[in-house]
Amino acid sequence: MNKLLFSLILLHPICAISASSPPDIEARSYILQDFHSGEVLVEKDADKAVEPASLTKLMTAYIVFNQLQVGKIKLTDKVKISEEAWRMGGSKMYLEVNSMVTIKDLLKGMIIQSGNDASIALSEHIAGNEEEFASLMNKTAERLGLTNTHYTNSTGLNDPQHYSSARDVAKLAYFLIRDFPEYYRWYSQKQFTYNNITQHNRNLLLRRDPSVDGMKTGFTKAAGYCLAASAKRKNMRLISVVLGTANQKARATMSKKLLDYGFRAFKTYALYPAYHALSSERVWQGDITQLKLGLKEAFYITVPRGQYSKLRATLYIDKYITAPVTALKSYGSLKIRLDDKIILKRPLVALSSVEKGSFGKRMIDSFLLLFH
Repeated sequence: MNKLLFSLILLHPICAISASSPPDIEARSYILQDFHSGEVLVEKDADKAVEPASLTKLMTAYIVFNQLQVGKIKLTDKVKISEEAWRMGGSKMYLEVNSMVTIKDLLKGMIIQSGNDASIALSEHIAGNEEEFASLMNKTAERLGLTNTHYTNSTGLNDPQHYSSARDVAKLAYFLIRDFPEYYRWYSQKQFTYNNITQHNRNLLLRRDPSVDGMKTGFTKAAGYCLAASAKRKNMRLISVVLGTANQKARATMSKKLLDYGFRAFKTYALYPAYHALSSERVWQGDITQLKLGLKEAFYITVPRGQYSKLRATLYIDKYITAPVTALKSYGSLKIRLDDKIILKRPLVALSSVEKGSFGKRMIDSFLLLFH
C-alpha cells in the first residue's frame, strides 16, 4: 500500500473500530479529536448547548486575528480604553480608563490573562460596540459551521442566549490553529505582565505537559470549569475540550486524561497529499487523451494503534470520462477499508480541465467507444 496524506468522510466511529477503553471523564460534556484527520476519538454530549464561559474568547481572538491578517488593523495600533471596558468585572488585565493600549497587549491580556476588559476593548475597537461585535461573532460562527453556538458578548459572561458546545469549541480551536499559526503561539505563553501586574496563564497543562502548547480556560458558576487544550507529540496533534468540571485542577486532570489516551491508543498517518495524481485515466473526445485524478485536500487517517497494516485503499473510477472535463469535479472515489469495512470515502477529482477535441477527434472517439 502506498504511503498514505487527507481529510475525509468518516463512515464508522473510530472508537468502534477496536481501541482500548477510554478513561472516565468527570465533565458535563467533552470531546477529543485529531487535528489533521478531524476524526473524533471519544466524546460525551458533544453537541449539547452549554455556557462556554471564557472559551468564548477563542472566537473574539479569531476575529481580531482575521482583521490583522487582512490588514484592517495592526498590532501596533493603539486602542482608547472606554469606561465600559474599565468597569468590566471578572478576570481583568487591569486596564485604566482613557489609556491607550496596543492591540498586541490587549490580545495578550485576553489570551494569557483572560482579561474581560481586554475583550471589551478589542470588540469596541473593531465593531464600535459589543452588540455589533457579537453579530460579527455569530456570522463567523455560521461561516465556520458552528451549528450549536450563539454569542451575545465577547467575554463569555452568562446570558441565556449565549451558548456553545464541546464539538463547536473543538472546531473553532482547529480553525484558529490552522488559520493563524503565527498568533497561536501566544496561547503557550505562561505569564504576562501589564501595568506592573504579572498574571499567570490559568491553563495548568502548560506547566504539567510539555506537549501541550495552548488553548484557553474558562469559568463561571453556571458553566463550571472548562478547558480547551491542544497538544502535539511527534507529528500528531490532538484537540481536547472539557466543559463543566468541578474545579481548576479537575479540568486540567480530565483534559490530560483525554490527551494521554488519544496519543496512547491512536496514531495518525498521512495517506495522500493534495493534488497528487493517484490515477491517470482515458479521456474520450478531448483535446488530450489522459486525465490525472487525485484529491483536492491532504488526506490523513487516525486509527487504533496496530491497525494500519489492515488498511486497504481502492479507487473507483467513472466508466467513461468524456470531454469537456472540469478541474476539481469528481470522477470517482477513494475508499479506505479496515477489516473489510469501508471506514472512509473521498471523491477523486480531475486535477486539470480538458477541452473538447477537434471534430475529427470526437468522431474517431465516438466510433471507438462503440467497441470499448
